[in-house]
Amino acid sequence: MNTVVTAVELAYWQQTAIRSVAALVAVLIPAGTLVYLYLFKMMSFMQSRLGPMEAGPYGSLQLLAEVGKFLQKEDLIPRAADRVVFKAAPFVVLVSTFLLVLVLPAGPDLWFINVDTGVFLALAVSSISVIGILMAGWGSASKYSLLGGLRAAGQLVAYELPLVLAVIGVVIQAGTLNMQEIVLAQANGEIFGWGAIGNPFVITQFLGFAIFLVAVQAELTQPPFDMPVAESEIVAGYLTEYSGMRFLLFFIAEFATAGIFAALAATLFLGGWYVPGLDPASDLFNLIGPLVLLTKIVLVSFLIFWFRFTYPRFREDQLQQLAWKVLIPLALANIVVTGVLKVVF
Repeated sequence: MNTVVTAVELAYWQQTAIRSVAALVAVLIPAGTLVYLYLFKMMSFMQSRLGPMEAGPYGSLQLLAEVGKFLQKEDLIPRAADRVVFKAAPFVVLVSTFLLVLVLPAGPDLWFINVDTGVFLALAVSSISVIGILMAGWGSASKYSLLGGLRAAGQLVAYELPLVLAVIGVVIQAGTLNMQEIVLAQANGEIFGWGAIGNPFVITQFLGFAIFLVAVQAELTQPPFDMPVAESEIVAGYLTEYSGMRFLLFFIAEFATAGIFAALAATLFLGGWYVPGLDPASDLFNLIGPLVLLTKIVLVSFLIFWFRFTYPRFREDQLQQLAWKVLIPLALANIVVTGVLKVVF
């Protein structure tokens, strides 16, 4: 592996500080990009509107205006709420997102941690958000919030299984749980002896990719899987009692998690920071790798938000049936077929 030679050896706390700032940037920039591109603009165009236009050129500063608005709002806590649990819930959800970004490589030498169990770590920490949502539902001392929290818990538990099973096909093909090695397996791989574009797993694992995207949609509790925050039924679910900065943290976590899950899908199925036709060991990818990955994040996110703005909300029974009777059997079948082909070829 190529290394960057520095004149001064950084202390551990300095490296940690730099990585913390980089992680903050890696989470917030994709989140802000997705909010502007899809929530403000694509949704508006789909409804024959222009979207925000006044704050900055073409409404580009509207997000900053929204953040400023939430920061000025009063932070209310219900009298009967469990104050510690109520206050901690949004931070627990946000921590899950920051832990997810740690395992994502952005170039040959650009990574926060490079562990052999990167896929396992990513899938494990993605479940932490369920705890935060349950904390919000329970700590709010509201029937609407409690119902929303319980709905979210049942939904996320059901869709964790297809999410994990969809990734197993990639792990079988790559022969590793290391995220960086999965990228290299796609860069250096071949499709039945043809290696001009490597082997992006979205081709050989298209079914797994589709299952992964559906499961991600449910994990994000976005339409058509937005029963935990169904306004027409339970006001805003586990978010009902939140205001000001704490509501803003939930909002940031939603779009940041969408960006990180899109990055995870891009890494597992689209080759991550790699571009076909170039040497994956080239130092060039340490410069363009983050931009390549961001481009793929935007493309995958387009699918996520397209579904969000297109399909109506499922009923609770339809949601559970989709997970247990459709996605899980398809994911298991994909694992079996992938395993057989791996042994044969």
